[in-house]
Amino acid sequence: MFARPGLPSFDYLRAATAGQVVELLQEHGAEARLLMGGTDLFPGLREGRLRPRLVVDVKGVPGLREVCYAPEDGLTVGAAVTMNELVRHPDVRAHYPLLALAAGSVASYQIRNRATIGGNLCNASPCADTSPAALVLEASLNLHGPGGERRVPAGEFFLGPGRTVLQAGEFLTAIHFPPPRPGAVARYRKLGRCRSGDLSLVAVALLAYADGTPSGYEFRLGLGSVAPTPIRAREAEAHLASQPAGEESLVRAAELARAASSPITDVRATAAYQRDMVRNLALRELRAAWQALQE
Repeated sequence: MFARPGLPSFDYLRAATAGQVVELLQEHGAEARLLMGGTDLFPGLREGRLRPRLVVDVKGVPGLREVCYAPEDGLTVGAAVTMNELVRHPDVRAHYPLLALAAGSVASYQIRNRATIGGNLCNASPCADTSPAALVLEASLNLHGPGGERRVPAGEFFLGPGRTVLQAGEFLTAIHFPPPRPGAVARYRKLGRCRSGDLSLVAVALLAYADGTPSGYEFRLGLGSVAPTPIRAREAEAHLASQPAGEESLVRAAELARAASSPITDVRATAAYQRDMVRNLALRELRAAWQALQE
């Protein structure tokens, strides 16, 4: 039994295999919680929102702390890899700069030392920084459960705030990113109430590269914090693929991104403000990416 002042008592187990994690989740159900970085788990314990009887530490499961890259296969990131490990990893920085930018925008440096990409995705918060990047990079998530392993595209993983397709007994083991696009330009912009450390009011993830579309370029545009789940601005992407790139088409795409958003008014910002910021940030990043593609 683990007990510390300010925390409820719970049993703690460090799992050695993925199979053991599944068995524990099946046995204890909703009374079990997984521990990766703990940056959301322990605040929930202290605030009384979470009262598990069992905390399962998964950091010792093989593969969950690894980052593997091969040009022909792409990048596989273990679910328990921390944000700062992603930011510092040479293969991530060289071939997946969008992922490094998104990971580097999470909270503060100290929290990034603990926060994991798996936890950031599985919390399914609309304002999770790595989620729009995962959509734009067309990542897939490896889930391990009673029926074995399955791979789910990032675009199908999120169901709503705090809700994912994870089934009883399943957990996330790794995130796979396809091989990078040669010459791609990556941009990530986050708007919060302060310069750093805050949750995003709007997040824009962008990947742009030369391609065989009518315009000669493909732009992938992901948005966070402005809908129940992270989203791709598909109409904006289709417009940019079908029209000659230039100021007029970039402005129109930013307006389409604004139209794709559906934020809510809360204590942090009004919905109207967030929609306008989607347009403004999207246009800023589209212009920057277009300029970089011309250089």
